[in-house]
Amino acid sequence: MTTTPLASGRLFDAMNATALRDTAALREVYEQPGEHARRKQVDHLHESAQQVIGCSPLVFMASAGADARADVTPRGGPPGFVSVLDAHTLAVPDATGNKRLDSLHNIIETGQVGLLFVIPGRDTTLRVNGRACVTTDPQLLEQLTAVGKPPRSAVVVGVEEVYGHCPKAFLRGGAWKPERWPAADAAPSSAQVTLSHLRDPSLTVEMIEQSEREALLYRYE
Repeated sequence: MTTTPLASGRLFDAMNATALRDTAALREVYEQPGEHARRKQVDHLHESAQQVIGCSPLVFMASAGADARADVTPRGGPPGFVSVLDAHTLAVPDATGNKRLDSLHNIIETGQVGLLFVIPGRDTTLRVNGRACVTTDPQLLEQLTAVGKPPRSAVVVGVEEVYGHCPKAFLRGGAWKPERWPAADAAPSSAQVTLSHLRDPSLTVEMIEQSEREALLYRYE
């Protein structure tokens, strides 16, 4: 689809004017899901789901604030850094980052979260949705040392929905196939993106790269 650049926000407004307005209209475009797609959603962490979480070094955390603004952030650590407390409860330790605390603010405001667990090299993904809270309970935090020393806080998830996605997205995207990866210079680096956002003439890419390296060294402080 080719679009003509418009003033800020106007292109979205133009698209939104013709957007679908209810789920009934959406279902006129798509068939109903198959029986397996419906039955794959369960309300607890069965053994296979716990194994996926135990192998996952990366989880994407989705949340929304009281104003309905959505946010997704990656959380990483050694495989199994997210702890399965029981078949209905997870704990995600918070490793110190940029201290914006977007996800934690949202969870405190709405008490809901969505998680997507990923395993490098595998097409297995696991979606977990449920109630959530932010805790500083010392007894729990002392158990969550997979990412270093006990974190300052953790997100505890009361599991309500567990769903194993089909592998089509990873197969279509070729995410784990090196021959399909873009060249190293095809996309800007993290430091280059940060520099373009800050628009500070006193900063350089090298300075931001050094700051990123130092943040990794002291990420648990």
